[in-house]
Amino acid sequence: MLRVAVPNKGSLSEASVVMLRDCGYAQRRDGRELVLLDPVAGVEFFYLRPRDIAVYVGVGTVDAGITGRDLLADSGAEAIEHLGLGFGGSTFRFAAPAERIANLADLAGRRVATSYPLLVGTYLASRGIDASVVRLDGAVESAVQLGVADAIADVVSTGTTLRAAGLSVFGEPLLVSEAVLIRRPGGLSDEPAFERLTRRLQGVMVASQYVLMDYDVPLGAVERAVSITPGLESPTVSPLHNKGWAAVRAVVPAAATNELMDQLYEVGARGILVTEIKAARI
Repeated sequence: MLRVAVPNKGSLSEASVVMLRDCGYAQRRDGRELVLLDPVAGVEFFYLRPRDIAVYVGVGTVDAGITGRDLLADSGAEAIEHLGLGFGGSTFRFAAPAERIANLADLAGRRVATSYPLLVGTYLASRGIDASVVRLDGAVESAVQLGVADAIADVVSTGTTLRAAGLSVFGEPLLVSEAVLIRRPGGLSDEPAFERLTRRLQGVMVASQYVLMDYDVPLGAVERAVSITPGLESPTVSPLHNKGWAAVRAVVPAAATNELMDQLYEVGARGILVTEIKAARI
């Protein structure tokens, strides 16, 4: 039985559950459930704090888990990143009042507040910067204003919260993070249940990049239409009851959906429909 840890709350939790459900695994419907067994798939899911998952995986209490790359790096655990999952993206940056600190070298001898002390301390040490790391739980944007630190290191998305606190980002990102599938050290990648989990997750990620497009097109415009939607191997073209028309089905890139629909309409295609793909093996 493969034992897999899943975030029980926070920004990674809901997306992880949805992705695993799209993979065909049973998932909890009650947020109070801590353990869920999927006997058909041969997987037991444990719902744990995101920050703790890397620790459990690293010591082998569970075989694999989903967490953030930033949380893995800050844990110091021996868990191994196996697969990026394409959601929960974030960028980890330094920030400080621009008039006081403008580059990484300016942090020497200063205090840096963060919720990720190991990650930040390791990063600074690797670049020869001798600074004090102040650990804070939760939001750290007020640390400079309250005199706890001279700079902060935190996840940055739009930067609006930092600017409101009078801070500006500087230096290169410490880390570009996303949700990741991690595994315990050892030969787990050879186990069928884990290989199946990996394959299913990859299938869901690939499927999110494509949609299924169906449309009807006059026979005289079929060649032009299929050149617009060549599909992965080749589109499916079927005759319609109306002898002058054909039905076409093709897999197309999701990002190009509306542009392709415009081009198809211009060559005479009608009844253009787009269907989301939940999972795929390509």
